Parts: sequence; C-alpha cells; structure tokens
Amino acid sequence: MPREGLSPCHLKKAKLMFFYTRYPSSSTLKTYFPDVKFNRCVTSQLIKWFSNFREFFYIQMERFARQAAREVLSVARERALRLGRDTELYRILNMHYNKSNDYQVPERFVEVSEVALREFFSAIQSGRDADPCWKKSIYKIICKLDSSVPDNFRLPGCPTDTYRMG
Repeated sequence: MPREGLSPCHLKKAKLMFFYTRYPSSSTLKTYFPDVKFNRCVTSQLIKWFSNFREFFYIQMERFARQAAREVLSVARERALRLGRDTELYRILNMHYNKSNDYQVPERFVEVSEVALREFFSAIQSGRDADPCWKKSIYKIICKLDSSVPDNFRLPGCPTDTYRMG
C-alpha cells in the first residue's frame, strides 16, 4: 500500500540514487519509489531533494577546483584533480550521500565527480568563471553522465543490504 508522504528512509534512498542519477525525471522517481503515493507535493519534494543534492555536489566541486587552481605546482594540481577513494573530497561526498557508509560508492560516480571537478577547474583556470552563467555549461555536461539506477532500487522501502554493491 503506497504511503502518503516521504520518510527519512526515502531520503536515504534518494541520496544513494544520486550516485547514479543527478537529474532524475519524475517518471524515474515514480519507478524507484513504488511505495509512495505520488501527488504534486511528493513529486516536488523529491525534485527539491535532488536539487539540494546537486547544489551540495557542485559547491564542493567548485571549492576543490578553486583550491587546486591556487596550487603552484602542476603536479599538485594534477593530483588535486583526482578523486581517489582516499581523498578529502571523496570523504566529504561519501559522508553527505552515504552517511552510514553502508553502501559502496559506484566507480561511475567517482568518474563523474572527477569530470565535474576538472570542468570546474578548467573554467576557473581559463577565467570563464567571470561570466555569471559560467556553470551552465558544466551542468549540461554532467547531466549527460547519469547512468541507470540498479534494479534493486525499485524495491519499496528503505535502503537495506539489498542496495549494497558486491
């Protein structure tokens, strides 16, 4: 029986889905939240959650890209633009979207994050960040990098061990 509203479990599921899709359509949301009775309010809330997730993501990308741009040595810059699982940026993103750390972050999310970081860095280095709309081109690139959400996310309810990656 679909429930009327969203729960903290749904928020956790949405955050884990962000690892795959940063720009889900309303039909995608309906597919992956089968236990929710959709109405305008619920749809708006889910869309707002993903908007907030993206905002956090892009703020972190810009912050770390600016930090890398301030580095003097090109070797340090290159290392700073890698998003290894042992980096500060990875730790911040993982902590935000996967607070209990019970889900293995997909490699594709790491790759997408690295692309975003490099795009921000490139824009900052070339001075494109002087244009008020400079981030729009980055958003267009990142939205094309969404990937399929695994089928086990179609299950109703809260994320459990079924969401873990092997």
